[in-house]
Amino acid sequence: MQNKIQLNGKEILEKDFKTAMRGYNQEEVDEFLDVVIQDYEAFGREIDRLKQEIDRLKKTGDSQVKTRSTQAAPQVNYDVLKRLSNLEKAVFGNKYANAES
Repeated sequence: MQNKIQLNGKEILEKDFKTAMRGYNQEEVDEFLDVVIQDYEAFGREIDRLKQEIDRLKKTGDSQVKTRSTQAAPQVNYDVLKRLSNLEKAVFGNKYANAES
């Protein structure tokens, strides 16, 4: 269950508080609300950025899964294996040939 956002920056900015005899300093409240609005908007931008990042990663992950599933099994390079075998025979000579038997 996701909490719904109840306020936006404009609503915070336009909020009026009633004043009383021993109320808060209106300038301090306004300055504080300005900071709250800036943070609120920054968090909104960060949420949007993170949502875009999630979407990008989902797309990247999906394409990687598709790429992996469509790749064929690795091909054995028989030419390289044959050359390697000939090299081993040349280096080890009869010892190698006898070991195979």
